[in-house]
Amino acid sequence: MPGEWRTFQGTWSASGTRQTLALETNHRASILDLSGSLLLTGHQGLGVGFQAQAMGFTDSLTGMQGWCAWTDERGDKIFSELKGEFVATGDHIAGTIRGGTGRYNGITGEYSFEWRFVVESDDGSVSGRAVDLKGRARLGAVTGGPPREGSR
Repeated sequence: MPGEWRTFQGTWSASGTRQTLALETNHRASILDLSGSLLLTGHQGLGVGFQAQAMGFTDSLTGMQGWCAWTDERGDKIFSELKGEFVATGDHIAGTIRGGTGRYNGITGEYSFEWRFVVESDDGSVSGRAVDLKGRARLGAVTGGPPREGSR
């Protein structure tokens, strides 16, 4: 029902690339591009399976800023902003759900997880998984498909 908080837990496994620029001593900046499968569970969940893509920038001195899009089996999307520590194994990441398309139009919420790298290769290929992913979301008043022509 619109307006009610829906709690969820999940697992996210992703792979992609990381490009790193070494700066002064003990200072690195990286760009991450990851995608993979996101599976959610919960009493009144948002959905079960999503394809999740995340892009972000990390700075070893100031932390991480990123963005994520979850796409369900119908093509509807949930968008979120990510913030956290420098992305390394065991670092905590917080997500703020900022909206969506289709049945997720107007959605808001939050989630968090701990990131674990499984593979980090010299060529920039990475893969990993989210551990202890938990959150809550509130669907907006509009839960149908895309807006009708002439509406905003």
